[in-house]
Amino acid sequence: MKQKPYKKPLTMKQKHVLEGYLFIVPWIIGFSIFFALAFFKSLQLSLSKITKVSGFELEWIGGANYIRAFVWDTTFIPKLIDVLGDIVINTPLTLIFSLFIAMLVNRDIKFRGFFRGTFFLPVLLGTGFVLKQLLGMGVEQQATEVARRIVMPDEILMYLGPNVAGFVDNFMSRITLIFWNSGVQIIIFLAGLQSIPGSLYEASKCDGATVWENFWKITLPMMSPVILLNAIYTLVDSFASSTNPILEYMLGLKVSISQYEYAAALGMIYFMFVFLLVAVVYGVFKRYTYNSFEK
Repeated sequence: MKQKPYKKPLTMKQKHVLEGYLFIVPWIIGFSIFFALAFFKSLQLSLSKITKVSGFELEWIGGANYIRAFVWDTTFIPKLIDVLGDIVINTPLTLIFSLFIAMLVNRDIKFRGFFRGTFFLPVLLGTGFVLKQLLGMGVEQQATEVARRIVMPDEILMYLGPNVAGFVDNFMSRITLIFWNSGVQIIIFLAGLQSIPGSLYEASKCDGATVWENFWKITLPMMSPVILLNAIYTLVDSFASSTNPILEYMLGLKVSISQYEYAAALGMIYFMFVFLLVAVVYGVFKRYTYNSFEK
C-alpha cells in the first residue's frame, strides 16, 4: 500500500497570512465588480476629449489634461498643498488624541460604556451628507466657540489682543474637528489595547516598573502595528472627506460636461498622490512596528 506523502503543517505566521488574505477577499470581489471598470473608464476619459456627448464618443489627446493641471490651473496645486499641510498637522494630533482617550476609557472606571459611546457618537452623526449639512448650519463654529470659552473666557481673551484671540480660535477649531473625526481611531486603539496580555504588565509591576515605563516599554511597542493602521486610515479618511476642498473643486468641474475629462485627470492625479503618500508612510513606519514573528 502506497504511503501518502507527508504534508508539512502551516506555521503560525503562514496561518496569519492566510487569514489576512481571507479578510481582503470581499474587498477584492467588490472592487472587481463595482469599481474596476469605473476606474479604467475614468483613466481613459482623463486621456481623451469628449467629441460627441451623444454616445459619449472620445478622442485621444494624451496627457494634455495632466499638463493643464500642473501648468495652467492656478487653483488645483495650491488647494492640494493646503490640504496636505492640514493633514500633516491633523494626523499626528488625531493619533495622539485618540490613543490618549482609548487608554482612558480602557481603564476600569464607572460609566465606561457611556464614555465610549460618547466619543463614537460623532462618527454616526458626522459622515457624508449629514456632516455637510451640520457644517453648513454652523455647528463647527458653535462647537468651537463653546470649547474656546471653556478654555479661555472672553474676559481674559479681550486683554490678550487680536493675534492671540485668532490663534486660540484656530487652535480650538482644529481640536474640535480632531475630536469629531477620532471615533473610529479610538475604537481601533481600544481593540489593540485589549489584545495586550495582562501578564506583561503584571511581570513589569513585579520588577518595579512605573506606569510611564510600562507605556514606553510595553504599550507603545505592542501598539505600533495598530498605530500604523490608524495612521493610514486617518490619511485616507482625511483625503476622502466630504469637506475636502480638493474633492469639492473636482465635483464643481463636473457640473459642465466640457470639464469631465479634466475632472477625471485631476481625480487620477489625486489618487496617485494619495496612493504614493500612503505607500511612503507604510514603508517608513513598517520597520518600526512590532512583529511577534520576528526573533
